[in-house]
Amino acid sequence: MTTLLHDLPADWREGVFLGRLGLAEGPTPVLVRKGRVHDISAWAPTSAQAAARPDLADAPGRDLGDLETLALGPAWSDAGVTPRLLSPVDLQCIKASGVTFAISAVERVIEERARGDADKALAIREALADRVGADLSAVKPGSEQAYALKDALIADGLWSQYLEVAIGKDAEIFTKAPVLASVGWGDLVGVRPDSAWNNPEPEVAILCDPTGRPVGAALGNDVNLRDIEGRSALLLGKAKDNNASAALGPFVRLFDAGFGMDDVRDATVSLEVRGEDGFVLEGSSSMRLISRDPLDLVGQTLNENHQYPDGFILYLGTMFAPIKDRDAPGQGFTHKPGDVVTVSSERLGTLRNRVTTTDRAPPWTLGVVELMYNLAGRGLLKERSI
Repeated sequence: MTTLLHDLPADWREGVFLGRLGLAEGPTPVLVRKGRVHDISAWAPTSAQAAARPDLADAPGRDLGDLETLALGPAWSDAGVTPRLLSPVDLQCIKASGVTFAISAVERVIEERARGDADKALAIREALADRVGADLSAVKPGSEQAYALKDALIADGLWSQYLEVAIGKDAEIFTKAPVLASVGWGDLVGVRPDSAWNNPEPEVAILCDPTGRPVGAALGNDVNLRDIEGRSALLLGKAKDNNASAALGPFVRLFDAGFGMDDVRDATVSLEVRGEDGFVLEGSSSMRLISRDPLDLVGQTLNENHQYPDGFILYLGTMFAPIKDRDAPGQGFTHKPGDVVTVSSERLGTLRNRVTTTDRAPPWTLGVVELMYNLAGRGLLKERSI
């Protein structure tokens, strides 16, 4: 059986990681430091409170032993087992940014116009580049060249609402899921049973404190229902926010001298889907191709117009849109129950989940009220310490 140790980054004993464990007494924030797991709930009862502390990396806690000895396995194999690894966030708002790889959005429109003809696509691409005066892949969102590209696309009848957020000044930022609704490594992820076209979205997510200070990074799967969103952009909420539709983990790797935002900018994110039918889908994307810097996306999320007093975690977007045919030529890819999805990156490890339908995934029952009752019963709620 796959255990968490298979999915940790190679240098996991050198980094510092924030996570949450499901223990018999309830959800518990933990810090993994030098390979050992520390229960920090007496110091910070929630992940949100822990992430707000500038001294998080040095947090005191009850030593639960070496992470290697916990032998954490996927919850889908035994949903009642404890301890189990939970999503690393709790009270933080779960936000996401979309269409952040502008060149992939522009290319989709070009390919659609070219109707599969590579030579025609090249001609369209070169003509646009001549009119804009730059390589399309180098166009910065919100710049003069971006607006020139927008004018050229409109003139050629190629404009779409997705290109507005791809190359315009404003990023697409939306709420992916309510607080406490995300699932972690080894959990089931859900797609609606009435969706016939859906896919994983492998991403890096940035955890930020209430001031917008980036604290660390994790892997994410922003599960997407392409058929529902494709019918209307106004159905984004129905396509994105569903039971077990936001996966994060396995841990948040904290930023320190050995791991920082430049490592996020340089990351390659890989995806693998293995189905019970023998189907295998693989792909990868480079964060170097993102059109908006992660700090720009953070700034467009928290600013004078919107605050997050418990902090937030932000999915940075993906350029990976699977098109490999699964069942029949021309039908493309969609999930089937039982698919095992892995999202991997060298410094962050691997986020591993199994697909089910949203009505069969364990229902989300632990809300804020129940969490507060649990923490109060454990004697963890006390006067403000920060």
